[in-house]
Amino acid sequence: MPRLLMVAHDHLSPGGAVSARFEERGYEITELLVVPEDRFDDPAVEVTFPDPREYDALLVLGAKWSVYGDEVAGWVKPELEMIRAADDASVPVFGICFGGQLLAQAHGGSVEPSRAPEIGLHAVQGEPAVDGLWFEWHFDGFTPPPDATVIGRNAAAPQAFVLRRNLGLQFHPEVDADGLKGWLGGGGREGAQALGLDPDVLVEHVRATDPATRARAAALVDHFLDVIAVR
Repeated sequence: MPRLLMVAHDHLSPGGAVSARFEERGYEITELLVVPEDRFDDPAVEVTFPDPREYDALLVLGAKWSVYGDEVAGWVKPELEMIRAADDASVPVFGICFGGQLLAQAHGGSVEPSRAPEIGLHAVQGEPAVDGLWFEWHFDGFTPPPDATVIGRNAAAPQAFVLRRNLGLQFHPEVDADGLKGWLGGGGREGAQALGLDPDVLVEHVRATDPATRARAAALVDHFLDVIAVR
């Protein structure tokens, strides 16, 4: 049975439809929770990341913090080292939002505040695997590594890149309505309202697209496993 390390940076960011598809594809998932729930408001924890060579793939999820934030600096550095070590060992990495930003920074790209933060359903244009409507929630964005291939973008930012066996995403294929409600309850409601959005309407929009999103998330995982991870 292939092994997947799923790095969840906080208790409000489950793997959702993405980790479910890895399970359907036969992966045994080991979850590493970086910031425990009781440290959610004080995320400067000490973390020992495992050797990525013990796994067949890594799934690196989102987070409420910034990659460059002082409050997470202590564990971002060793996580970047783990991501580089995975690449050196040809272990594929699937990075989502914060995870995609970590991938970019680990390999020579950068992360900075977004000129146009995105919350809600937004269109992405690009290769078939990423083209379409996806849920977004980010106030930062990545500049892909110089040797990466951008496979998805929109007017706001690059949205997806491939680098060797790594896939970095800015959008959230894993999120469903219940996951979004968790984010809103964990402080996200205020962030959405600050952009003039109605959080309850956001939930209903996502709920209406849940079945289609699950299917497209599964197809994206298949593309990662069958095309990107075997390069």
